[in-house]
Amino acid sequence: MTQRRLGNPHSPRKPKYDFPPLICGALSHQAACSKRHSARTSESTALSKPPTISVIDDDGSVRAATYNLVRSFGYVVHTFASAGEFLRSPYLNETSCVIADVRMPAMSGLELQAYLLAEGYRVPFIFITAFSAENVRTEALKAGASCFLTKPFTGEALSGCLDAALRERDEERSK
Repeated sequence: MTQRRLGNPHSPRKPKYDFPPLICGALSHQAACSKRHSARTSESTALSKPPTISVIDDDGSVRAATYNLVRSFGYVVHTFASAGEFLRSPYLNETSCVIADVRMPAMSGLELQAYLLAEGYRVPFIFITAFSAENVRTEALKAGASCFLTKPFTGEALSGCLDAALRERDEERSK
């Protein structure tokens, strides 16, 4: 059985990664993050809940690893296989931060960010990619991305990006 590739047939194939080390690293990183998680949850009132993070990646193994990692930080996490699936979801308005793959079929992460901005949604974006092209990184950051990570990334790097993105969001809201 052959697999049919979607998207641009001339684009390079996404490299496959062995993500168990990422997950294992995330689980050991979880212990280091437990104090930060306790601080986050103790700051919340009984009526509030932790920020909601939406993870959008067409690679199921990356989605699962990122879900487990972000959830270990104490966030509410929803995952989506495509930008379209995210846009059709009931979680669009409650999303506090988006973690999106740069290259996806149909609508890229950069196109999703531009679409949401054009529609008036102001949500921080963290881009992840298997391709470290400096021009794409520059484009993403110019468009307002909070962070740009190359796969595989460490739990510490993603945690730092989430902290910065949510801090930016809170500062923007208080203006």
